[in-house]
Amino acid sequence: MKELISFGAGGLLQASWWQVVIYTLVVTHITIVAVTIFLHRCQAHRGLDLHPAVAHFFRFWLWMTTGMVTKEWVAIHRKHHARCEREGDPHSPMMYGISKVLFSGAELYRHESKNAETLSKFGHGTPDDWLERNVYTKFSARGILLMLIIDVSLFGALGLTVWAIQMAWIPFWAAGVVNGVGHYWGYRNFASPDTSTNVFPWGILIGGEELHNNHHAFGSSAKFSSKWYELDIGWVYILGLKALGLVQIKKVAPKLRLEATGKTGIDQRTLQGVIAHRYEILARYTGLMKTACRDELSRLQASRNEEKAQALAAATHWLGRGEENLAPAERARIDQAISLNESLSTMVQMRHELVKLWDSSTSSSEQLLHDLQAWCQRAQQSGIASLEEFALRLRRYAA
Repeated sequence: MKELISFGAGGLLQASWWQVVIYTLVVTHITIVAVTIFLHRCQAHRGLDLHPAVAHFFRFWLWMTTGMVTKEWVAIHRKHHARCEREGDPHSPMMYGISKVLFSGAELYRHESKNAETLSKFGHGTPDDWLERNVYTKFSARGILLMLIIDVSLFGALGLTVWAIQMAWIPFWAAGVVNGVGHYWGYRNFASPDTSTNVFPWGILIGGEELHNNHHAFGSSAKFSSKWYELDIGWVYILGLKALGLVQIKKVAPKLRLEATGKTGIDQRTLQGVIAHRYEILARYTGLMKTACRDELSRLQASRNEEKAQALAAATHWLGRGEENLAPAERARIDQAISLNESLSTMVQMRHELVKLWDSSTSSSEQLLHDLQAWCQRAQQSGIASLEEFALRLRRYAA
């Protein structure tokens, strides 16, 4: 009888509280690693190929700890990228509000997972073997029940708490924080055409997914870190697997390369470099515009022109943060505020023309090269010192 009571209280391991905490942190972290390496970087974006043994371990682990079906997760994530911040985005805080995505992200996921059109259009190329059809997909809930039995067997009644944390871990951190906070709060290295942000520069807790803006800028890259001070722990694990011959890295973001100072000509190498690093270039250009906006804002505040100052302050906030996705009325109000200053108006127009360089899908490379040369010439003749310096730097980009 004492043995049964002891088992019920502490399970097979009779572990101390700190041992249970360590176990919980380890198993939840393995789940995060499975999501970011297998589901996200391997399956959704094909940035890497995993050894079959590693891939199947991740499939089995996710089946036990999340009950998620690979095809469903991949399809929903790919749709997010295809429809980002627009109608049809499965979990955009711009569409649903930050509170809905942060606290009910799992509900949005479940709703979209029932959309047969989403699975058919975006779920291609995911595992479709006997185990997937007859175990992982058919009995997706059986895995989490097996995890419940294991946790309770190991830790007794406390195992229920461990299991509950495991079940809430991905819905909160991945579905809530990454999809919600990662499009709402943080810093941006790249002016991608959405509101994605890097939540923290050290991607440890969520396996590197904290570097969400970097990911949206280079979606197929297996590496999420970009700056020297950023840490993507998922990439560290990938390098470890590569050293063991268990992963093949297929795609990484291009490294920024600048040719020697003083280069005056613009050639095809320059054009290729500008297109490859367009989001970094646009982020740098946005920085120039924000500086100009702040200078103009100080002048308006000094002259007590509060109405124009408020509109310009809104413009400064949204520059480079997916302002293309604003409502037309808000977009028009911001454009009007910027147009009141001649230099700002010129910079906005030049920005639109610069974006056209990489948005054009019909122009030949010769035409694009001519357009880039003409843009740099206009920038250097604009009479705006920061724009002239920007054009000189642009000449140095290379593929």
